[in-house]
Amino acid sequence: MNRDTYAKKAISQIPRLLGNMDRNPYSRTYGCFHRDYWLDKTSDFPDAVRQFGAHALALVYKYDFPENIYKNNKKIKDWAVASMIFWSNIQHEDGSFDEFYPYERGWVGPSAFTAYTTIETYNILKDEIDENAKQKILNAIKKTAYFIAQGEAEEDHLANHHAMACLALWKAYKLLGDKKLKEAYDKAFTTFKTYHNFTEGWSREYDGIDPGYLSATVSFFGKIYQDNPDPEIKKIIDQSIDACSFFAYPNGFYAGSLGSRNTLHFYPHGFEIMAKESKIAATVAEKMLIGLSENKLVPPEIISDRYVFYRVPEFLLSYLDYSERPANLPKLNYEQNNYNNWLPDAKIFIKNVNNHYVIANLAKGGVIKIFDLNTNKLIHNDCGIIGRLQNNKILTSQWIDTKYEINISDNRFEVSGKLNYVPSNKLFTPFKNIIFRSIMIIFGKSRKLAHLIKGMIRKNIILKQTKTNINFKRTFEYKNNEIIIKDEIDWQDDSQFDSLSIGDEFFVRYVPQSRYFQNQELSIAGRNISKTDLEKINKNKKFCESINIKLL
Repeated sequence: MNRDTYAKKAISQIPRLLGNMDRNPYSRTYGCFHRDYWLDKTSDFPDAVRQFGAHALALVYKYDFPENIYKNNKKIKDWAVASMIFWSNIQHEDGSFDEFYPYERGWVGPSAFTAYTTIETYNILKDEIDENAKQKILNAIKKTAYFIAQGEAEEDHLANHHAMACLALWKAYKLLGDKKLKEAYDKAFTTFKTYHNFTEGWSREYDGIDPGYLSATVSFFGKIYQDNPDPEIKKIIDQSIDACSFFAYPNGFYAGSLGSRNTLHFYPHGFEIMAKESKIAATVAEKMLIGLSENKLVPPEIISDRYVFYRVPEFLLSYLDYSERPANLPKLNYEQNNYNNWLPDAKIFIKNVNNHYVIANLAKGGVIKIFDLNTNKLIHNDCGIIGRLQNNKILTSQWIDTKYEINISDNRFEVSGKLNYVPSNKLFTPFKNIIFRSIMIIFGKSRKLAHLIKGMIRKNIILKQTKTNINFKRTFEYKNNEIIIKDEIDWQDDSQFDSLSIGDEFFVRYVPQSRYFQNQELSIAGRNISKTDLEKINKNKKFCESINIKLL
């Protein structure tokens, strides 16, 4: 596959990035990439994460890319510098930044991510920046690095964030030569290792494996590995690449609803870095590059304005670090006959049987994908049970719960437990927004209180687990050249369903970098229970349905 796909996908988005930027040097917000703030006035604070765009500008200014009209253009350089200056100006006294709301003082999201990208932008352009601007930027980088060094205090529990903290601290140490930052990096790396499963090769995102963010972890540590070839880092990267390979699907898509955070994105840069010495990294990178060229995965053009800033430099770096693929690349799991695997910690079930690739996450109540290897098509996508009670509460089997009972054999699995209420169906009203902003103005000036509030938000809309009294059981069985999937529900209280669906693609956990459209959704259909059948189910307080998938 031609590496130009990376560059073309990225370069095509530079006008979009610049359109989001205030490019007027006489403006108070010169260099700001948050158009909603500086132009539309629909935001009352600047989102620091969008200053990530400076890195993309620096890369296209400095390097040769196909159809790159931006190289050596002084305006591009000036705007990249203006972005770093604006970033420095919106920094809080403690070195932190905001992403989702004022006085958030986010640890990694707005602070470590933008510290890393500002360091990289500075390194590319430092010979062309005046001394006053240099000093301002370097002072801001140092303050942010020391803020990151204090560690996580906001119920983060996201391995990729801890990996990014390592990356930001390492890059800050290399730039500033401050030994305290090297000590902070070592401490951060030690903390990250508590999130990595060294037996199965994946890193925890909240409460399970998330392949999309696992590819991000590969990318972040790959960037460190380029100038710090630590064998322990390499071990983590190699293990993570192996785990990611399970979720590179036959149809060219990646990850999705099987992950703890439902992410569909694939960060390729770490794989391109490691492809020089790892054939499986080259295989995964090549498969995903083909998928990207076919407008699968999550290309930059469909990503929201907030997150497109991450992807553009990721793809530009992937182009720069691309290497020719070695001969005799190893096969992925779905290409191996009679492949079977069970990851007991992640609770991932994988089976290659009769020219079909089956992968399921039992930790999420038995989310299942089945691919026909004769056509490489997704023939069954089943996210489980979702319904609405007559009291308007949403409930689902697609929730990670350590209390699920799981039984498994080579050709069968069964997962059972309680349906969970979905906590993220909450919306702001003008009154709630006023109250929330007031709380942040009063208490957000304290880092400790700001992080306490953020932890409470995470627990409330992302991690909160509220079980219902409704039991479910999902059974998967392969026999006689067919797959049988059986769903059962029963309960004893006075709950009544208003609607009920089985299967299809749906997401229930709040994750900003998820829920992007993929055209495979158009060929996926679930089963909506009719009103007539629902009346019977509510009367008997019992539901049982099976589907049979013939494997031809």
